[in-house]
Amino acid sequence: MTIALAGHLGGARSRTIIATLALGAIALASVAHAEPAPQARTVAEVTAAADAIVAAFGRHDAKAYFARFAPEATFVFHTTPRRLESRAEYEAEWAKWEKEDGFHVRGCRSSNQRVQLLGDVAVFSHSVRTELTMNSGPSTVRERETIVFQRRAGGWIAVHEHLSPDPSAQAPAAK
Repeated sequence: MTIALAGHLGGARSRTIIATLALGAIALASVAHAEPAPQARTVAEVTAAADAIVAAFGRHDAKAYFARFAPEATFVFHTTPRRLESRAEYEAEWAKWEKEDGFHVRGCRSSNQRVQLLGDVAVFSHSVRTELTMNSGPSTVRERETIVFQRRAGGWIAVHEHLSPDPSAQAPAAK
């Protein structure tokens, strides 16, 4: 291509075009090898924090799961009549579910993930499919969840969780 341009254009003009093309190629090469943009890195960090919560929940590892939430985190679940005002309240509720209902998580999968960045706060929303065992037997629950994270000491910690039923997973109403 360089030879064809040089043959058809005057010397100075062809050198300008060749220099422009070379600079463009260098710029493209540097972008291809550049570090991810800060926003992309932050989204990846928040996603990793959420994935760690989902993984710990999915293996019923309460210690690892609750460690990902700030002590003052709040929780809103469609299965509880009130907002839980702290991680400790949720831990007590979890223990009650285990004791009274035979609650045990067999697995949890996340899909349709989205991260919204708001400075040192991030909103993570997704769909979850949870495999549970209760006294009544095994079940699969499909829900939508929002987890609010805050950047603290170089990491992301959950400060709020909201869980609601996934309307697309509900049985159609009888007519």
